[in-house]
Amino acid sequence: MKLNELRDNPGATKARTRVGRGPGSGKGKMGGRGIKGQKSRSGVAINGYEGGQMPLYQRLPKRGFSKPNRKKFAVVNLGILQKFIDAKKIDIKSTITEDVLVESGLVRRKLDGIRVMAKGELTSKIDLQVTGASKAAVAEVEKAGGSLSVTSAQAPE
Repeated sequence: MKLNELRDNPGATKARTRVGRGPGSGKGKMGGRGIKGQKSRSGVAINGYEGGQMPLYQRLPKRGFSKPNRKKFAVVNLGILQKFIDAKKIDIKSTITEDVLVESGLVRRKLDGIRVMAKGELTSKIDLQVTGASKAAVAEVEKAGGSLSVTSAQAPE
């Protein structure tokens, strides 16, 4: 076999239909779009419309509730906190507050507060003051010899 003998399987490729190219093409003049109306024009997509049938998004049941005033916390994992301490971006001699975490670049913005989670390993003895923390995170910090205080109405969960 040579390069010039390479062929695709018969019927593997199909030429695309060129619409509006004369009556001989079978899709001439109006290109299969019919006469007038919204769907004969260009740039029309009637999304979610099912021809008078009840649309799918209306047939499905609605459940649940989105609380409009819920709090959104910036999440910090202990493993990443330890990585920043090892890289000398966070000073462990003083108390680590939320402002210190933002300045170090660990979190971009505080949102409604910073919440500490127990993912990862913490080896440094730190004094941490944040808005929220999981029970496992509090235990992990105390196991390393440090302290984690929650400064807000939101108690550790």
